[in-house]
Formats: sequence, structure tokens, C-alpha cells
Amino acid sequence: MGPGEYVADCPGDTAPTKHFGPAVGDYTHSTAPNRRYPDIVTQRLLKTALAGQPAPYGNDELEALAKHCTEEEDAAKKVERQVGKSAAALPLESRIGEKFDTIVTGASAKGTWVRLLNPPVEGRLVQGSEGIDVGHKIRVQLTRTDVEQGFIDFKRID
Repeated sequence: MGPGEYVADCPGDTAPTKHFGPAVGDYTHSTAPNRRYPDIVTQRLLKTALAGQPAPYGNDELEALAKHCTEEEDAAKKVERQVGKSAAALPLESRIGEKFDTIVTGASAKGTWVRLLNPPVEGRLVQGSEGIDVGHKIRVQLTRTDVEQGFIDFKRID
């Protein structure tokens, strides 16, 4: 399942979007603390509807807010991934040349990836990826780290 997306399902839309779980058109829920602004928008809509007042946002405004919230959430996830990668590279910086047992976690045209079990980090196999596939256990040597970029590079030694 891919990432979620905020959408404005406005009255009069010809094809209302249904939530994938309950598969209903009239659906909302409160979410985690990282989604407080979308919750505030929903609460404002509910509050005015229950009070019989006009909606605090127009349809165009709701669509713009939904798009903005999705973009900001995607940007936050990108930063979280980068911080995680950098945090994994930092303790390995002083261990260049060390050898590790790994499991291949990804093999494609974009590259081959291996996971160390101790410490539990993932890095790219930059040398010796021929003939290996996901699930193979191989021995590698740490050749390079770049904390700023979050890169951890290995070469196969077995």
C-alpha cells in the first residue's frame, strides 16, 4: 500500500472518494500528533456543521489545504528517512575496513543492498554484487560512509 493522501471530498462531487478501509463516503478520524493541522480542519468543519453555521472553508480552499498537508507530510517523511540514514552512518564512520555478515535485502538495476545484523543498518553493496539475490547471506567489508548523505558502502569479500 502506498502513502496516504489528503483529499477534499466536497458536496456535489460526482465521484466521491471512499476510504479504503471501511469503504464509506462519509468518513473521518482523528490521527497521530504529526497530523494535527488536518485534524483541526476536520474539527472546524464538524463544529460549524453541528452548529448549523456556514462552512469555514470553501471547496477550493479545502482542496488547496488537502494538497498542502499531503505535500508537507511527504516532505517530513523524506527528512525522517534522511535523518535515519545519517544516524546509521555515523557510528560506522570509525569502522571503515571492518568485516560483517549481512543479508541481501534488495537487488535491482538501481543497486544491491545488504543489512548488517549487528548493528542493524542497511548499506549499498558497491562491489561484488554479481550472482547474488535477495535473501543471500554474504560477508562484506565496510569501504565508505558519508554521514551527511547517509551513505554506507560495502564490498563483498566471500
